[in-house]
Amino acid sequence: MGTFLISVVSLFACATALAQTLPAHFHHVHLNSTNPSAAIAFYTSKFKARKESFAGLGDAVWTGDSWLLFTQVDAPPPSELLSGIWHLGWGAEDMQSTYQQQLAKGTRFATPITDISDLVGGNRPFFYAYVDGPDHALIELNTARHHLFGHVHLFSADAPAAGAWYAKELGVRSFPQTEKRIFRNVQIAPAAFVTADHVSMIIYPVEYRGGPILPTRGRVVDHLGWRTGYDHGRPNNRNRLRCPQSSMDRSRHTS
Repeated sequence: MGTFLISVVSLFACATALAQTLPAHFHHVHLNSTNPSAAIAFYTSKFKARKESFAGLGDAVWTGDSWLLFTQVDAPPPSELLSGIWHLGWGAEDMQSTYQQQLAKGTRFATPITDISDLVGGNRPFFYAYVDGPDHALIELNTARHHLFGHVHLFSADAPAAGAWYAKELGVRSFPQTEKRIFRNVQIAPAAFVTADHVSMIIYPVEYRGGPILPTRGRVVDHLGWRTGYDHGRPNNRNRLRCPQSSMDRSRHTS
């Protein structure tokens, strides 16, 4: 038996609703930013996304049937890859063309376009690149059959167990990969692939990057949010429910 600390998600839903209305649905990525207005302008100009008011609380980004929410902070939030959240990602039908278009827009890349077709297999080329986003949030662009917000990539000390936790507690689907796998001299499995509505949550072993897993609170990507059973504040929807945020930074899972 082993115990590990889950510090990658906060639940944005009423506790009674959680017990009664699984499965949960992906709701938002919450970011800390020194300039939320500039961050919103960045996301809406670079990706398939638009500026909207979130539940009357302020401006946010609506993308792919979910939200990017922002909290303004005085100092640059920590962005080093030390928490359980690695990056968020958008798809691109033609990755090579999209990459050139982003360069023409002045987008800065932390990692240039890279071919990893041998990782995914099949006959279709697969490319990715990492955008250096607002406050140094890491944003992946990768080959996909769409150009929408589509995934978040996480780290865990026990990825299959973390995926099982999401499946049990939130009612989503998890597909574990239990065998150790090395790709280009880095460990990418054991892993888990969690599907929640339009969002894939890909959980890699922390050995991929090494080091500890620090709490997400206060970092550039602060937490992920979920909803249960209610409309989740779609733009122009008048039947909105605001529920208290319940942090799960101290939740434990035993495997």
